[in-house]
Amino acid sequence: MLRLNRKGFTLVELMIVVAIIALLVAIAIPNLLRARLNANRSAAIGMLRTLQTAQESFRAAQAVPAFAATIAALQGAAPPYVQGFVTATTVAGWEFDRSGYAFGCAGLANTYECTATPIALAVTGPDGLCVSENGVIMVAPGAPAIAPAATGGCPVATYTTPLN
Repeated sequence: MLRLNRKGFTLVELMIVVAIIALLVAIAIPNLLRARLNANRSAAIGMLRTLQTAQESFRAAQAVPAFAATIAALQGAAPPYVQGFVTATTVAGWEFDRSGYAFGCAGLANTYECTATPIALAVTGPDGLCVSENGVIMVAPGAPAIAPAATGGCPVATYTTPLN
């Protein structure tokens, strides 16, 4: 009887390797998703800071000091105070950027309010954010479907926790 010298892996060894890879994937995927949510939230906070600075600059440049009524007013100024929003996807006054949040601003003479709401809660962002003329970013648990109303700051009933 001729015995061949076989080289290779047994079925058990291959199954162990596949099981180890599956375990590593099961550990890594939730961490990657959580990192994506945190990155989207950080981008939204950065954009709110930009909108806050743009509102203050806009007001300082006006003959009669007043905040910009919308993000479109900040974008339409010459030169524009903000750029980077995808204006083709503007829906009912909300502007979208690539962070997975929808942004809205409302301003009057002495007050403004800019909000960031995740497009899909727990998929594109963990919570809603708001900033007003006091400069404090407030956090709402969940994703409030409240458009900015320029009521003199972020509504305390919705945005409960200061971020900074």
